[in-house]
Amino acid sequence: MKIEGYDISEDIYQKIVGYIDEIKDLLSSDIWENIFVNLSKNEILIFWLLYLKKQVNMTEIADYIHVPLNTATGIVSRMEKDGLIERTRSSEDKRVVLIVQAEKGRQQFQKLFVKMLHYGTKIFDTFTDAEIELIFRIMDKVKAVLREDKLEETAPKKVRKITIE
Repeated sequence: MKIEGYDISEDIYQKIVGYIDEIKDLLSSDIWENIFVNLSKNEILIFWLLYLKKQVNMTEIADYIHVPLNTATGIVSRMEKDGLIERTRSSEDKRVVLIVQAEKGRQQFQKLFVKMLHYGTKIFDTFTDAEIELIFRIMDKVKAVLREDKLEETAPKKVRKITIE
């Protein structure tokens, strides 16, 4: 498969896309903001969702980024104001509003994605098939550790009972 001049196998491409999608909830907002300086984690995740699906409705966005619908609406409104995304009506059902990338957003995401592919391809080209398999096994372990940490963060805190006489 060729993306913006980079050769990448379909298998590797699908694995990388799958890993990015799986770890999206496991990385903190600080990490996302350091990777993409001028976008919030939720804005990046909306871009990613639109890359995967091309068009989505507000409920899909809210579910994907794990926020209430009114919060998702605010984020989408900001992105629309910045010219990154657009709201359109569904051709099948005019009552349904769909979110799609605007040209400015598509260009910004494409630059980011090409940059990530550039470095990813350069790195993966230096590995043997066995090393690539090992990398993906290691990434599975990293996901497991991040998932465990995430569960610990969201676990209810133990309440200490004090006996009062």
